[in-house]
Amino acid sequence: MNRIVTMVLKNLPIVPGAWIKLCRYARNPEKYPEEETYRHIQYILRRAVRGGNVELKAAGLENIPTQGGFMLYANHQGMFDVLAIAATCDIPLGAVLKKELYDVPFVHQVALCTRSFPMDREDVRQSLTVIQNVTKEVKAGRNYLIFPEGTRSRLGNQMLPFHSGSFRCAVKSKCPIVPAALIDCFKVLDQKGSKPVTVQIHYLKPIPFEEYGHLKTTEVAALVKDRIAAAIAANT
Repeated sequence: MNRIVTMVLKNLPIVPGAWIKLCRYARNPEKYPEEETYRHIQYILRRAVRGGNVELKAAGLENIPTQGGFMLYANHQGMFDVLAIAATCDIPLGAVLKKELYDVPFVHQVALCTRSFPMDREDVRQSLTVIQNVTKEVKAGRNYLIFPEGTRSRLGNQMLPFHSGSFRCAVKSKCPIVPAALIDCFKVLDQKGSKPVTVQIHYLKPIPFEEYGHLKTTEVAALVKDRIAAAIAANT
């Protein structure tokens, strides 16, 4: 928690104005260009990152598609993961969040601005509805982030098994899959203290539908996990 306090204190002069503007966007997201709203979110996150003594090293930004919808699948290390991705990925994207996070202040406003969806992992019907909604949005050209582990690993740079169901969105929308490898993200908000820390994000080459469309979702999950694991191993 010390790092969150540091993030806020070092940015105290801009907090009120930035918060008011974010809330205005969140109340009526359809009134504002998505690019404008997303840039404001990035402004807040990048100020927080600098204020929290975090160095973000992003590699492979050229691998993020600039046209058409895509699905970004990343390993899940901690509470900082979404912030790190949104702060470095300049292409607007929403996310599938666990329902417990959806009503947390700031997260809720960002979720509304980005058309993110809360998922209740205990409610199969609701989860299927979320998958259908995300599929529809991706087909329309929007982009979404999912953590296929379903929860943070709490194992540092080791991953938990990937849930194959989370890849149905990609398969049904026939969109490119962008794997993303997060390294040391757990050190930012899931450990005590606010000493300087470096986080790596590696955006890997997109996997086109032509490459994975013939595979079962379990095989797609294994393919994506293997590529993320290789990137983590090569950079730790």
